[in-house]
Amino acid sequence: MKRIVIFASGSGTNAENLIKFFHNRDHASVIQVLTNNPHAKVLDRAKKLNVSALSFNKIAFTKTKDVLNLLKSNNPDLIILAGFLWKFPEFILKEFPNKVINIHPALLPKYGGKGMYGHFVHEAVVANKEVETGITIHFVNENYDEGAIIFQATCEVSHTDTAENVAAKIHELEMEHFPKVVDRLLKN
Repeated sequence: MKRIVIFASGSGTNAENLIKFFHNRDHASVIQVLTNNPHAKVLDRAKKLNVSALSFNKIAFTKTKDVLNLLKSNNPDLIILAGFLWKFPEFILKEFPNKVINIHPALLPKYGGKGMYGHFVHEAVVANKEVETGITIHFVNENYDEGAIIFQATCEVSHTDTAENVAAKIHELEMEHFPKVVDRLLKN
């Protein structure tokens, strides 16, 4: 059985989607959700679905080995960043080479990097009058949004779309593709 740990910072819709997708699978399951936000809705979502959910602070994540040791004890086959807003420490990445992936709400390399997340991305896409955008699932390395791309899916952006319209389109792509891509990764 493959073991998945999810990191999230907010509402946790992607985390919930992944938990539900793998719930009755015989080859993989989400064993834990971790968050840097003690008030994140993802904690409630995970607990309602009977998945262990914990929050941690910046010191436990970047200065000590508390989060690293927790990950080691869980022995995950894949660590998924699903709306997780902190940069992943290199010392954790080194312990889990090619086992940490992220989903980004744009077609990288466009609209990536520090500060480019959520509505900031969608606002930039609309402001720059892009005709398409999408999602990118990629491996995580020491730089924001620069790891090797695993998968991309696109959607059109019309001249009348607002950032909210774009966000809804991106959410649909995430819900449809993210679990399937994770499943393929775990099976390979």
